[in-house]
Amino acid sequence: MSKFTILVDTSYDLPQEYIDENELKIIPIPFHLNGVTHEDGRWKDISDSDFYKALAEGGVSGTTLINPETFKEAFTEYAKNGEEVLVILLSSGLSGTAQNAVIALNDVKEEYPDCKISVVDGMNAAGGTGLVTVLAVNKRAEGLSAEETAKWLDERKHSCLSLFTVDDLMYLHRGGRLSKLQAVAGSIIGIKPLLNVHPDGTLKLKDKARGRKAALETLVNQMKRALNPNPKLDTVIISHSNCKEDAEKVAAMVKEAADVKEIFVVMMGPVIGAHVGPGCIALFFEADMDRPTYEATFYSKK
Repeated sequence: MSKFTILVDTSYDLPQEYIDENELKIIPIPFHLNGVTHEDGRWKDISDSDFYKALAEGGVSGTTLINPETFKEAFTEYAKNGEEVLVILLSSGLSGTAQNAVIALNDVKEEYPDCKISVVDGMNAAGGTGLVTVLAVNKRAEGLSAEETAKWLDERKHSCLSLFTVDDLMYLHRGGRLSKLQAVAGSIIGIKPLLNVHPDGTLKLKDKARGRKAALETLVNQMKRALNPNPKLDTVIISHSNCKEDAEKVAAMVKEAADVKEIFVVMMGPVIGAHVGPGCIALFFEADMDRPTYEATFYSKK
């Protein structure tokens, strides 16, 4: 059975127990909060509750790309040791991290042309990165190589749908993920915006609901329309930015809507949380259609 290393950046949302059990390796995307840089990319230096509390109180947060030199250093060690590695990274539509990894890998291949490192642009974020990672773990268990798994993921990742609702779109505007016009248009009092990760890997404002309860219900309804009748799902990930009660409500609705083998309800990490702010709920699952088909079917006139 193939046993390769899976390296994932800290845009993922997965339980720590899953990370440990499957021996995943992590490369951190640094984040900043009120002028302090946290190099670990997760919750080593600050608790999740303190992070989101600071944002709610007006704190300023952002992220920094993993630079090519950091990737090159990591890749060189793997290449020296002859290790087979699959690297899964935050969507290139949201970050230049994947591009920097490819630059670094090309440099490493000049010295180690036979290195067995494959980079996958996850075209996702948060629980979406987590879901692509789960698929990679499953393929590794089936005996595929890192290269074979990367090729499979490059197709399958486009069926990993990512649906979001947020409390305040201005966080996304400040982080450069939405224009000011989009943010203002989606921030009418009492109206909750709904977004998804577009086929090009960017985040798009797609819909609105009146009130939080309706927004959560709409997330699940959007999921249902992307599934065949009597749907069965292996893994669903629900990420939340310090609003676990709402995430649990969505989990319960998902269980009613589909036969689900496993649901992970996970606190959204700071790399994505810095851009969506507190109060975000995001739903990630494998659909029965890919993202281009989903967009063409439901949003071609929008």
